[in-house]
Amino acid sequence: MIRPLDIDTARRRYVTVCVLFWLPMGLTIAPLILLFTARGMTMTAIAGFFAAHSLTAAALELPTGGLSDVLGRRAVLAAAGLLNLVALILQGLGTAPWLLGLGMALMGAGRALSSGPAEAWYVDIVHAHSGPGAEARTGLGRGSSATSAALAAGTLLGGALPWLLGSGPDLGAWLSEATSGRVLPLSVPLLLGAAVEIAFVLYVLTALPEPSRPSATLRDVLRDIPATVAGGLRLGAHDALVRRVFLSAGAAGSALAAIELLTPGRAAALTGASESGAVLFAALACAGFICSGIGSHLAPLTARLAGTGERAVVVSLGTGASGLLLLGATAGSTGVGSVILAATGYGLVYLGLGAAGPSENDILHRRVASAVRATALSVQSLALQLVAALTGLIVGTLRPGPVPWLLGSIALLAGALLWIHRSGSASPDPGTTPLLNNESRSPSTIGRDLHQPDAGQPDAGR
Repeated sequence: MIRPLDIDTARRRYVTVCVLFWLPMGLTIAPLILLFTARGMTMTAIAGFFAAHSLTAAALELPTGGLSDVLGRRAVLAAAGLLNLVALILQGLGTAPWLLGLGMALMGAGRALSSGPAEAWYVDIVHAHSGPGAEARTGLGRGSSATSAALAAGTLLGGALPWLLGSGPDLGAWLSEATSGRVLPLSVPLLLGAAVEIAFVLYVLTALPEPSRPSATLRDVLRDIPATVAGGLRLGAHDALVRRVFLSAGAAGSALAAIELLTPGRAAALTGASESGAVLFAALACAGFICSGIGSHLAPLTARLAGTGERAVVVSLGTGASGLLLLGATAGSTGVGSVILAATGYGLVYLGLGAAGPSENDILHRRVASAVRATALSVQSLALQLVAALTGLIVGTLRPGPVPWLLGSIALLAGALLWIHRSGSASPDPGTTPLLNNESRSPSTIGRDLHQPDAGQPDAGR
């Protein structure tokens, strides 16, 4: 019999999982496109690789969320690590376009598999220990902070390793020659990330115990996944609070698409060259992750000061929107004052989004039960990805200047306004009764009776 974990131990293990999963992703941020270019890939081919990643992640987002709710968190999370392991090896060593494209598609599949199981595992432990109304915001905030720290550290390390290998005795040239060009200095961060993925899989399999689930055959799994997915979608269709969480995720996706697409070009224009602009962008990306981590760490304090988690979301999204307004207002200026204001705005965007996430997810987890928790997180992630893709297409057609930045700001302001009516409620927190309480049900019943309408919750969204 598995000994139940206490909340502090579960929190530490959840944070460790976040670090081990996201550190390899951070290691790829700086060298990946440069590595593809060094392999002789054109920008059209590179765009195709990233499209393969995005489309695979979007197509599998909901089915894999249902898979986690049926098979269990640990199995799906370990599968995500294995897919990322293969993907990083293919990207680090592959030279043919089809190998690199396959690596990106596998990483997209791993991303889809990972978007919920770890967080759902942690919330399951908290609720099993202290009841469905237990506060999970602190642990979620620490997990988000750990994710941001891992991405920041990975970005710096991934950018520094190839440079260090090329300095001094030029170990990079020796490595490339010894492997007949298979391993380039730019490959090393990805291969290091693959090694971390091995540690991640081993840790997940040994450190994340979960209650046994009713045995299910492959036929049962395939039958139950569509029902679970449909149930997750119905959560957003019928519950106002869950719908606001999903729509807020879309608003965040719009803001992130705008800032991530527009910042590299703005950095290059500021420094006068693409190479130095890339260095500046890497530094900004690291600073953004740090600000996001700080915001996540401050999420519980923000909620206490604001009075409720819903008011905290309003404040946090409003902070992010003000940052984008600063970036838009300084878009046509290169003076020192404008640069300082723009950097401040960049930090505010990530600070606000980092602070909003834990409060939004704490609300979400109070509204859904364990059987559809990972699915709900997948719907949330899908909303972010789809709106980000749409925003990216729109931003690409707009003329340079303040307007593209304002698009993301308007989206965040709209996301904050969704919570204005609810934040005026007299209750200190949203209802703690989950929409589904089926701890005694078998997986074959999870697609039915997922929603129990709560007439006391006004539908003031949209």
